[in-house]
Amino acid sequence: MPNPTHPALTPEDTSEMHELYRTLHAAPELSMQEHGTAALIEERLAALDIRSFRCGGTGVVGVLANGEGPVVAFRADTDALPIREDTGLPYASTATGKLEDGTEVPVMHGCGHDTHVTALLTTAKLLARSRDAWAGTVVLLFQPGEETAAGAAAMVQDGLWDKAPRPGVVLGQHVMPGLAGTIQYASGNAMAQADSWKVTLHGRQSHGSQPQDSVDPIVLGAHLITRIQTIVSRELDPRRAAVVTVGTFHAGLKENIIPDRAEFTLNIRTFDDGVRTHVLDALRRIISAEAAASAAPEPEIEELYTFPLNYNDPQETAGVMEAMREALGDERVTEVAPLMGSEDFGHLAQAIGVPSVYWFFGGHSAETLEREKVPMNHSPYFAPVLEPTLSTAVEAAVAAILSRLERR
Repeated sequence: MPNPTHPALTPEDTSEMHELYRTLHAAPELSMQEHGTAALIEERLAALDIRSFRCGGTGVVGVLANGEGPVVAFRADTDALPIREDTGLPYASTATGKLEDGTEVPVMHGCGHDTHVTALLTTAKLLARSRDAWAGTVVLLFQPGEETAAGAAAMVQDGLWDKAPRPGVVLGQHVMPGLAGTIQYASGNAMAQADSWKVTLHGRQSHGSQPQDSVDPIVLGAHLITRIQTIVSRELDPRRAAVVTVGTFHAGLKENIIPDRAEFTLNIRTFDDGVRTHVLDALRRIISAEAAASAAPEPEIEELYTFPLNYNDPQETAGVMEAMREALGDERVTEVAPLMGSEDFGHLAQAIGVPSVYWFFGGHSAETLEREKVPMNHSPYFAPVLEPTLSTAVEAAVAAILSRLERR
């Protein structure tokens, strides 16, 4: 049963929350381009008499101060994905945006960040009107650019923790394709650190009928991709997790011409710094050695981005989850194994050496979860059922925040 001492959603709150979600869902914006979303957030915070400021470009920070007491930060990411929505919803996105190279693409909240913004703004509303129940400061972090690992770092580099009160803990949550109304969390490692590279292979062009005059970057790439997969299977202790994925491979323009170059991209996920170092070093060794074996020039490696480890401090996690169980009920809060997915959330707490806690809330109905193909995050079909998804996210956020503040 919900804790009666916690601020509760009224029917009017719920209706307004649903309308806010539909507005955000229909107007998604690409990473670091969340101008309309940021303006909407600022408008909502101002209506609650919560001071806010811009940080990291399109990031917005709200400071809800309520006397002396602990400081708690809570993060919601705001960006969307270059996906054409295919949910069939009446409020489905028809928005478009432009990538860095100028390419126009459809845009969709295909990862559910609209639910995160909706839940945090609604949480702020509940806390702002119940100041007599708590004391301290809540720092509301509306972070851009999570999908590109740019946003959290941009906010930190823009002086986030010099401009906002420094918290004792940073909290966050994410919608997932689990049962709506439930919470899942991991203690310790929660989500993997991730590295992404682009590798350019150089060869020598020739006609397909004259392979002896070529250095074939496609053959080189084929050997490389096969060899790369032996790093995890043959170099790592199988009890230490890692994933190495080749996500793209591009080469050539015509079937009878051996090209002079090929490009592929890599994604590497690990939980341990030692494993990460081993995998990255092995990749460089294999890429260089295979090029030498093919009599090709040294390949070029471009590091695209890095996501930090998302680590849940065990002590803080235990306290937050105890409060969440009291608010939601034991049966709705479950501990799970770490995810190999990645998040840039960890930057926010690591930058100032404080603990963080991050959890997941379900967004699908039981009927959706029974389908053969369940819509996953980053899918054109992913759209959480509004209830009890949103109300649970708000209840969880309120419980977590109040558990770290002083109660009156």
